Amino acid sequence: MAEGLNKVMLLGNLGSDPELRTTANGQQFLKLSLATSFSFIDKNNQKQERTEWHSVKVWGKRAEPLSRMLAKGARILVEGRIESYSYEKDGSKRYGTDIIAEDVHFAGSPRSSGTSTSTVHASRYVNGSAAVLGGPGQAANVDNIPF
Repeated sequence: MAEGLNKVMLLGNLGSDPELRTTANGQQFLKLSLATSFSFIDKNNQKQERTEWHSVKVWGKRAEPLSRMLAKGARILVEGRIESYSYEKDGSKRYGTDIIAEDVHFAGSPRSSGTSTSTVHASRYVNGSAAVLGGPGQAANVDNIPF
């Protein structure tokens, strides 16, 4: 059977502080609630904005360091894949979807905040190490840009 492509990129703000969790078999993961928004013109020619909420999980050795660096309102770019699951609750089958993060990029402070009280440096975590790309109002080191 031919392989397909399961790739997602989301840019948004964290809706709550990250939750560091551990599974029954001892695996750590970080649970994030990410809000993404987009604008569109409705049938009455009025501009509307819609916000989607995404459940994001970061597994492995990146979970713990990211739990200390991220906070509610942080603007991040997540690259990963979509994973669906099902479970039973109160006798009925329920379904859900998670984004399994492969890379997390810091994208600065929330756009609605105007000025930030602390500068969040953009970093890309690859194999547990950070490569600094720059921060708001700072020039990026072009030698570290991944494209």
